[in-house]
Amino acid sequence: MHIQGQVVDIVNRRIYSGEVTIENGKITAIIEKEHEVKNYILPGFIDAHIHIESSMLVPSEFAKLAVLHGTVATISDPHEIANVLGKDGVYYMIENSKKVPLKFHFGAPSCVPATSFETAGAIIDSEGIKELMASPDIYYLAEMMNYPGVLYDDEEVLKKIQWAKHFGKPIDGHAPGLRGEPVKKYIAAGITTDHECFTFDEAQEKLSLGMKVIIREGSAAKNFNALIDLLPEHYENMMFCSDDKHPDDLIVGHINLLCARAVAKGMDVFKVLQAACVNPVYHYNMNVGLLKPNDAADFIVVEDLIDFKIIQTYIDGELVAEKGQSFVKHVPFETPNNFNIKAKEIPDFEIPSTASTIRVIEALEGQLITNEIHHESLLENGKIVSDVKMIF
Repeated sequence: MHIQGQVVDIVNRRIYSGEVTIENGKITAIIEKEHEVKNYILPGFIDAHIHIESSMLVPSEFAKLAVLHGTVATISDPHEIANVLGKDGVYYMIENSKKVPLKFHFGAPSCVPATSFETAGAIIDSEGIKELMASPDIYYLAEMMNYPGVLYDDEEVLKKIQWAKHFGKPIDGHAPGLRGEPVKKYIAAGITTDHECFTFDEAQEKLSLGMKVIIREGSAAKNFNALIDLLPEHYENMMFCSDDKHPDDLIVGHINLLCARAVAKGMDVFKVLQAACVNPVYHYNMNVGLLKPNDAADFIVVEDLIDFKIIQTYIDGELVAEKGQSFVKHVPFETPNNFNIKAKEIPDFEIPSTASTIRVIEALEGQLITNEIHHESLLENGKIVSDVKMIF
């Protein structure tokens, strides 16, 4: 099979009229060749950190939508399903993902449960992490949310990190707002990335200390505007991710939208594409082709390098999407569950109190961090009730 177009060589910063030859799922040759095709051929997009569960879809169904937007692979943290089903949930995601062409790369969830204050369905301790990290289907230790455990040398946390190092797999971070000496210790523990930066200065400091920063723009947390101006200087150490992508947003677009926004700001298209297509492959040792001879034929064809409208998506040489139509086939799947809770009654939600003020969590638009507000209590019959008239 031969595909003609304007070949985008990201690493060598070249665009030339060429032809890509594909045999048995591999690129066997890329040659310069004069033709009239104006479409652009480039490596596929990669979401460098996403929880597939947030899309409310199993991996095989997620793939149907993602390929429409030129996504060929993901770095996926199955933390949410592990929080309910433990290691069985992780294995379920891996097995389901193998039934479709999109290349999911799963990590071992490092913090199940996320905190000791939640009621989770499972626990994954350091022995569980050892088992997972030994699997060739696990590519990294997923976000180490328990950064206090790292800073205070929690034995179990450090064991998990050591198992990742033992198997030679990278360790993802999660340390919003961590600065100064604490972040130096966090990075020194072997943690290589962070997708939680929410200010320019925070991300700049982490980059200066050798950490890779993943620019997140998802359905909940939106940090693109705060961080994107770092990309021109630090493009070799930055990536793009969604973290959480709800299905209504996934229908509209994926990493392709972030590329278009960056280019619209006047940024060098080669630098933008290196963050979107190349850097995750090298950092996570992904089995994804980068539009080179002998690579897997994972690439996309787009109308231009401005809006990145997807014409075709190929994975292992297979055409999986074309002009808004997905060719990823539906595969039967079971839906494991561990929902086990007693019926709730009104008294279960009542909060007896005589306090004059209460602490309130203030949600911030486009952020996962929160503020604390001290608000005058509204009491009825010795219980706190909601102040439905209050507007912050």
